[in-house]
Amino acid sequence: MSALAALRDALGDIVDVSDETLETARADRSGHRSPGRPIAVVHARTVDDVQQTMRIAAATRTPVVVRGAGTGLAGAANAGPGEIVLSTLRLNRVLEVRPDDLLAVVEPGILNADLNARLAEHGLWWAPDPASRDISTVGGNIATGAGGLLCAKYGVVRDAVLGVDLVLADGRLLHLGHRSVKGVTGLDLTSLVIGSEGTLGVVVGATLKLRRITPGDTCTLTALFPTVRAAAVGSAAITASGVQPAIMELMDAAALTAAHDLLDLPAPPVGASQLTIQTDGPAAAAEAESIAGTLRAAGGDVIVTTDRAEGERLLAIRRAMHPAMAALGTTLIEDIAVPRSALPDMFDEIARIEQTYRLAIPTVAHAGDGNLHPNFIFDGDEVPAVVWDAADELFRAAVRLGGTLTGEHGIGILKSRWLADELGDDQWELQRQIKRVFDPLGILSPGKVFADA
Repeated sequence: MSALAALRDALGDIVDVSDETLETARADRSGHRSPGRPIAVVHARTVDDVQQTMRIAAATRTPVVVRGAGTGLAGAANAGPGEIVLSTLRLNRVLEVRPDDLLAVVEPGILNADLNARLAEHGLWWAPDPASRDISTVGGNIATGAGGLLCAKYGVVRDAVLGVDLVLADGRLLHLGHRSVKGVTGLDLTSLVIGSEGTLGVVVGATLKLRRITPGDTCTLTALFPTVRAAAVGSAAITASGVQPAIMELMDAAALTAAHDLLDLPAPPVGASQLTIQTDGPAAAAEAESIAGTLRAAGGDVIVTTDRAEGERLLAIRRAMHPAMAALGTTLIEDIAVPRSALPDMFDEIARIEQTYRLAIPTVAHAGDGNLHPNFIFDGDEVPAVVWDAADELFRAAVRLGGTLTGEHGIGILKSRWLADELGDDQWELQRQIKRVFDPLGILSPGKVFADA
C-alpha cells in the first residue's frame, strides 16, 4: 500500500491533497520554493494523528516535513515531491495554566499573540516576542529557537521552555524536560530539540515558563542618528552602561524609509538611522532618562514618551519591517548575530558588501542582543547568484567577528551549505550522528539543516 493510501485509510478527511493546500506547502516566507508539490498535507488534530502519520511514514520510508503557520524564514517547512507535510496548526489548545507555578502547557499550533491574550486573563505572559507574533505559532517558535523584540531583557525561546512532548520518527511519544524550574536529570534533550527545525521529531506539546505581567510604567525612546554606524555605536554604549532595556531595535536608513513609506508616514531625514528603545517596570522612567543621556552623548536626536499608545505606534514602525521589504520585491531575509560590541563593525561589513556587489541591503537589528536581519531584495522566485555571493561574504564576516550564521531563524534549506564551516568537521559529524539516533531512517526533513545527513 502506498503512503498516501495508508494515510487516507487511517486518517480519513484530515489528509488533504487539494491543489491550493499542496501549492502553499511548497513555500514559507523565506523567498524559497520547493521544486514541486508534496504528496499530501495531514492536518493533525490530536497527538494520536501525529503518531499514526509517523508510523505510516516509517513503514513506507516516506519523508515528512513538519509545518506550523508557514511563517519561517529559512525554508525548513518547505515540502517537495514525495514528501508528507505534517501540519500541527490545528493542535492549538491551551491545556493548562498554573499561575502558582508560573507555567502553562500548550499545543504547538497556538499563535504566539493568542497565547498571550489568554495568559493576560491570569496576569501572566510568555516572554518570547517575535515580530511575527500575530501569525507565528509557539511550535514554530520552538522549532527555530525564535527570539524577538523583547529578547534584550527577557531572553529568547530557549529561556522560556521547561519541557516538550516529542513524537519520534517511528511514532513513539517522549515527554522531555520538567514542570519544575530546576531539573538536571540526564542530558538536556529539551534544549537539544529547541531550534532543531523538525529534524529530530515532531513537537506536539510544550510546558512553558511564564512571567507575571510587568508592573509599573513603560517608556519608549527613539533616537535618530546621521549614520547607521553612529546608531550602532549608540546601542553598544547603552549595553556598556549597564542599563538593560526591554527592547532595543535598530533600523538603518533604507529599512526606516521603507517602513515609513508602507505606513504612509512622513519621510525620515535622508540617511538617518533609528534606535527604538523601551524600558519597563518600576525603574522604567529612571532607566529611560539614563538611556536618553547616553544616546545624546553619542550624537542621537532623542524623543522620550511615557504614553503607551504612542510607544506602540513607534514600535509599529519596527514591526512593519517585513511587509515593508515584501512591498519592494522578493525578499531574502537573512539572520546573523555578533557580539553586541561588534555591531558597528558588522554594519561596516554590510556597507562594504553593498559597495562590492552594488546591492542595497536594508538591515534591522535586535541591537539588545546583537542579532541583525540584512535583507536582499530581488525580482522573481530564484535568488540571483550575486545575492548568494554577497550573502556568503556576509555570513563569513559575522563568524569572523565572533558571531554566527543564524540568531533565531534557523538553518533550514537556505544556510545548510555554510553550517559545517561554522561548526568545524568534528562538531558537524557529531551533530549528524545525533540526528541519526533520533531519526535512523532519515525521514524527518531530509535535505534540511544537515543536507546530507
